[in-house]
Amino acid sequence: MLLVTPLISVLKKQYPEASIDVLLYEETRDILAANPEIHQIYGIDRKWKKQGKRYQLKMEFQLIRTMRQQRYDMVLNLADQWPAAIITKLTGAPVRLGFDFPKRRHPVWRFCHTDLASTQQHNKLHTVQQNLSILAPLGLIIDSAPAKMGYSVEDWDTSRTLLPAGFQDNYIVIQPTSRWFFKCWREERMSALINDLSASGYAVVLTSGPDVKERQMVDNIIAGCPDARLHSLAGQLTLRQLAAVIDHARLFIGVDSVPMHMAAALGTPLVALFGPSKLTFWSPWQANGKVIWAGDFGELPDPDDINTNTNERYLDLIPTDAVITAAKKALA
Repeated sequence: MLLVTPLISVLKKQYPEASIDVLLYEETRDILAANPEIHQIYGIDRKWKKQGKRYQLKMEFQLIRTMRQQRYDMVLNLADQWPAAIITKLTGAPVRLGFDFPKRRHPVWRFCHTDLASTQQHNKLHTVQQNLSILAPLGLIIDSAPAKMGYSVEDWDTSRTLLPAGFQDNYIVIQPTSRWFFKCWREERMSALINDLSASGYAVVLTSGPDVKERQMVDNIIAGCPDARLHSLAGQLTLRQLAAVIDHARLFIGVDSVPMHMAAALGTPLVALFGPSKLTFWSPWQANGKVIWAGDFGELPDPDDINTNTNERYLDLIPTDAVITAAKKALA
């Protein structure tokens, strides 16, 4: 969702008087909630399903009726799923752009859109550039624009109260977790990194999602740092509060995850650790810092062949010293 913001910025620049609305899944709302270029956000709540089919259909009908009432001039559908195409059609917008996905070469997909942008070059493009390419049917060929992550003064005020005295304006954020653990570095190595940074005089703030497994991973890392100047905010922050903490940090260190992309969008210096992810698609966009790819230190499996439930830690190919050196260079 964060990597949609460059497209929003380009649209706002191209059509400065336009109101730009976004339809998203409700759990991602926080990513865009403080973006001043967005007029209205509509959410699809996955919890609707849990309340029965009748309730789900009722809520979806209300959503589509509300969107039709907006009388949109143009709708851009970035998704490759049938429900998104059907909603695009039902908005009634006279211009409805989508992508010519090979797996969606069907008359109904074409019927739902007035124009389809080519995806032929997508395998060579970053996700941001893929999103921007939907503008091609409008004659707009744009391949770069900044991503934006917003938060409020209240978000920072709340977050700051959770930081110990002396941390508020002089700390490093480390996000060691991802929802998929094959994207994570071994806990012992994270502990060694924190111990080295702490011994060099830096305070460290650990963050993670609220998932029990992620918080347990953070606890294991903390256990390896008994004397470090360290504070955990794991699972305690909203996405916007996390953005505020990252924005005020001297450095962000993290694995391939949402916070990494937030750090890049905020312009916070970063060191990003990547394993078997598609770097072309998912490297931090316009990042101020260094990406360390495990593939530079050994052989990695193809990302499409990964069992996401594996216990393998592919990032273990990355030496601890390589991360410490990159961090200290960024802090110099």
